[in-house]
Amino acid sequence: MAAGGSLSRSERKAAARAEILQQEEQRDRRRQVSRIWRKPPAERSPEECQVLSESEDIVRELERRRKRRERLRRRQEEVCDEPEELKRKVVELAAAIRNAKHLVIYTGAGISTAASIPDYRGPNGIWTLLQKGRSISATDLSEAEPTLTHMSIACLHKHNLVQHVVSQNCDGLHLRSGLPRSAISELHGNMYIEVCTSCTPNREYVRVFDVTERTALHKHHTGRMCHKCGAQLRDTIVHFGEKGTLTQPLNWEAATEAASKADVILCLGSSLKVLKKYPRLWCMSKPPPRRPKLYIVNLQWTPKDDLAALKLHGRCDDVMRLLMEELGLQIPSYDRARDPIFALAEPLRPEEEGTHSRKPVAPPQGTEPAAAPRDEPPARPGGWLGRGCAKGTRRRKSN
Repeated sequence: MAAGGSLSRSERKAAARAEILQQEEQRDRRRQVSRIWRKPPAERSPEECQVLSESEDIVRELERRRKRRERLRRRQEEVCDEPEELKRKVVELAAAIRNAKHLVIYTGAGISTAASIPDYRGPNGIWTLLQKGRSISATDLSEAEPTLTHMSIACLHKHNLVQHVVSQNCDGLHLRSGLPRSAISELHGNMYIEVCTSCTPNREYVRVFDVTERTALHKHHTGRMCHKCGAQLRDTIVHFGEKGTLTQPLNWEAATEAASKADVILCLGSSLKVLKKYPRLWCMSKPPPRRPKLYIVNLQWTPKDDLAALKLHGRCDDVMRLLMEELGLQIPSYDRARDPIFALAEPLRPEEEGTHSRKPVAPPQGTEPAAAPRDEPPARPGGWLGRGCAKGTRRRKSN
């Protein structure tokens, strides 16, 4: 040992070699124990049993990992209630909706799978396939149409049974179902809307095509310019890892206000793994008796299941069909010729025609798009929508 109690260079090298050898021995030991542990108990030799008994810490860790994998596997499984059980639960849900004073609906990707839009965590979801190392193909959303669930929600709102809808989806199908923009908070944006953030208030441009062709994480400019001030337009999408700062169409102010008033929350087709991270949506600051009752419709486990008054294991369209029948309401059919997007959209100027290659949403051949709904004003010059830039657009909110 060198003077002053410090190790010499050769001693430090020897200590480092000894540590490396010890780590290698531990890895070899873990591999040996793991190989033995995976064997059926009846096939283990006495010597192997002795190795396991001398490696209790490693065995406990292997057991913990096995239980965790099993728990994750069970959570990814899709479970369907038996038809009679599902009907019984729908009757209970219908009673809760009739008695609710302020019902808010939270929607996720599961309500759009019937429109051939993949979800994220289902058996064929985007994240599920990526975790398995499988490739995913791009989906043409121009052919997607509002599902039975979208149309049911719009009908419930029309009959004053639903006060507000908070959606994680950016497919624009709530807007296209006829749900008023004032009644929607699209927390992760809308693929049909681009905005000018240089104008005050922000100017919105609703398009009939997906405006995100040139955009990505932290890259939001769409390649088009504001008709009013000439600044670059940006999409409204909030990617994973980003915080949404746009007032519309995110509409956080209305979402927070609706959640604070809610006595019933109905979650449709959402894993809630993202929504659970937004405390303002769950009124967790309130004492438990004063929190809204939670109803969840999902085939898979969600992190809010233990807090739910009722969990319905069923596909959203199946549940909503039964629910609307129980409530005595007729589900309106989607009519593409009357899709509100045609009345709300701002047409491209001639010089902008080459700025995208996405297939647009088009009305059926030989039909004229319907006029804007009575509660939605037509687009104004410059693409500013009165509804989209009215209440709640002067303050910025982040999610």
